Amino acid sequence: MVSSKQKRILRYVEEGSLLKLKSYLRKHPDTELNFQHGRKRRSPLHLACGLRNDAVLRLLLKRGADALQRDRRGNTALHIAASMALKHGQTAYNDLVIPLQKYCPFAMDMPNCAGVTPQDLLGRMKAEQLHDLPQEGSSQAKLDSESQWREKLLGECQDEFFETYGHYDDDSLRDGDSEDFGQWADRIWQEYHGKRRAEAQRRMESKEQTVRRRRRPENAEAGRELQARLEREHAEYVERAARKTEEVLRGKRQRYEERCAEALGSDAQEELGYADIPWPLPHGSVSDMVAVLVHGAERSDPAAFRRLLRRQQALWHPDKFSQRCGGRLREAERQRILDTVTALSQELNRLAQSVR
Repeated sequence: MVSSKQKRILRYVEEGSLLKLKSYLRKHPDTELNFQHGRKRRSPLHLACGLRNDAVLRLLLKRGADALQRDRRGNTALHIAASMALKHGQTAYNDLVIPLQKYCPFAMDMPNCAGVTPQDLLGRMKAEQLHDLPQEGSSQAKLDSESQWREKLLGECQDEFFETYGHYDDDSLRDGDSEDFGQWADRIWQEYHGKRRAEAQRRMESKEQTVRRRRRPENAEAGRELQARLEREHAEYVERAARKTEEVLRGKRQRYEERCAEALGSDAQEELGYADIPWPLPHGSVSDMVAVLVHGAERSDPAAFRRLLRRQQALWHPDKFSQRCGGRLREAERQRILDTVTALSQELNRLAQSVR
C-alpha cells in the first residue's frame, strides 16, 4: 500500500519538480523510496528513467534508491534507461545509462523475465550511435565532464543557499497567501542571481582596483605580500580539507568495524534486514564501500595490504556470508542483500588482483 508521502514523491517525479522533491526528501529523510506503484509495479526510479529526467534520477540514487529493484516484467531501472538510449541515442545514454552503470555496475548483467539484460539492449544500438558516443580522453568527453562539473557546482550552491535561507515545500505555504510556490521559487531564484551578479560586479571592481595599484611601483611590495598571504591561506585551506576528509573516513571505518562486531558476531541472533547489515557505506556505491574498507592501510607495504584484503574477502565472501547469516536474513530483502554482498566481494577480488 502506497503511503501519502510516497504518493507525494510520485507526483513530484511525474512533474519533474526537482526542487520540490529535493526539499520534500530533506524534510522527510526516512521516507521509503523503493516502493512499487501501478499495474506495471514500477518504482520512482523506473519512472524517472521513463521520463528521461536525469536530475531526478541522480537525486533518487543519492537518496538510496535501489537500482536492482524490478517491475512486473522483471525490468530494472537500467533496462528502462537502455530502452531510452535505443530510442533517443547519445543524450539518453549519457543522462540515464551512465549514472546508473556507475552507481550499480553489475546491474548491466541482470536479466528480466524474458532473459534480456541491459547489456543486451545496448548491444542493439546502431554502430553509428555507438561511434558518436564521446570516447574517454576526447575533447567532447572533456567538455561533457566540465559541463557535469559546472552543473554539480551550481547544485551545491543552490543547496547551500536554500539551507541558509530556509527549506521550502508546498504545504509550508500559509492558507490565504497570495504567493504560490512557483511565484515564490521564481522570486527566490531572481534574488539569488541578483546577489550573484552584484557579487561578481564587486569582485570585478576589486580586481580592477588591485590591477591599478599593482601598476604603481610603490605598491609592488604590498602586492608581493598579498600574494604570499593568499598562497599561505590556500595551503592552510587545502591542509584543513585533507584533515577533514581523513577524519570522516576514519570515523566511517570505525563505525563499520563496531557494526560488524555487533551484527555479525557469533552471539547475534536477531533477524537482519538490508539496513541491519553493517555495510561500510550504506548509501554509497560499491567502490565507495571498498574505499572505506581499505582506509588506513599502507599500500606501500603490499604484504600488510594483502592481509587486510584477505580478511575483508573472507568476511564478504557470498558463500561464507550465507553460512554465517543466511538463516537470519529477512526473506523479503534476502536477494537484495545477497546481490550487494556479491558485488562487494567481486570488487575486493579485483582490488586484490591489482596488488603486486
